[in-house]
Amino acid sequence: MRDVEMDVRGWVEGFTGMGPETQNSILLSILAVVLIYGLRRVTLRVVHRRVDDPKLVYQWSKSSSYVALILSLVMVGSIWLEGLRSLGTFLGLLSAGVAIALKDVVASLAGWVFILWRRPFQLGDRIQIGTRAGDVVDLRPFQFTLLEIGNWVDADQSTGRIIHVPNFLIFTEPLFNYTAQFEFIWNEIPVLLTFESDWRKAKEILQGILDERVGETVKDAERAMRTASRKFLIHFRKLTPKVYTSVKDSGVLLTLRFICRARERRGTAEEIWEAVLDAFGEAPDIDFAYPTTRMYHNPVEGKKGARAELPPGLGGESNPGG
Repeated sequence: MRDVEMDVRGWVEGFTGMGPETQNSILLSILAVVLIYGLRRVTLRVVHRRVDDPKLVYQWSKSSSYVALILSLVMVGSIWLEGLRSLGTFLGLLSAGVAIALKDVVASLAGWVFILWRRPFQLGDRIQIGTRAGDVVDLRPFQFTLLEIGNWVDADQSTGRIIHVPNFLIFTEPLFNYTAQFEFIWNEIPVLLTFESDWRKAKEILQGILDERVGETVKDAERAMRTASRKFLIHFRKLTPKVYTSVKDSGVLLTLRFICRARERRGTAEEIWEAVLDAFGEAPDIDFAYPTTRMYHNPVEGKKGARAELPPGLGGESNPGG
């Protein structure tokens, strides 16, 4: 048997020019990689059989792939670099060489470590980084993936596009998280009425609609805020909805301000608008303002003390000498 092995090694050396030491290193490297990834597959099979939560299965798959990759690099490196038995020396030389050659790649890897350590966002969070917004659906050592929202689609709904974002942007771009710790956001709906409308009545109607539609959400938000305030300085004096009054060129503006869940902004706004349309449709003294052209005849329509006098011949007093 040993003679056969020697014959095979001799044939390989003669065919490839690789000596016995090189052949041993290649064989050990292959065995190490096969063993590590074989253990990973066995582990994942056990996880698939015993775990039903898709998110937990995904995390096991990702984590095991990272561990297998790191172990493979360490094992193969220690096999080929026998003179560098110190693991710290090996990793130091490896990282230094990679850092010089691949600056952005190393920065992305550092960003991945930062994301796992500080957790500015997690899988499933809705975030915006720079001008890109979406739900986090994947996280890898060099990039994370978003399911895009917004863009040409209104109210933060999905476009269906996938965005791959380099991890190093976590250090250079502003990051907005819609759902971490406190999953509620403030939303506003402007309602513009004509000056002739009974705006006080309209304001009462709108306040009643808000109290009815978002009352339960306010209670949930208050509980979530108490939890979030333990980690962040998040504090709102009032979470109750409110209608604000202001005046615009075209009429009286009533702005509905209310809190809602980040992923329910459009649905909540739709429910409120339908209730507003129904209520105003039954009110004869309330009208929406919209772009119109109006002729204002001051001598007739103006207040008595502010009416202009028409010149003679245009409806004013006639010339005494005429």
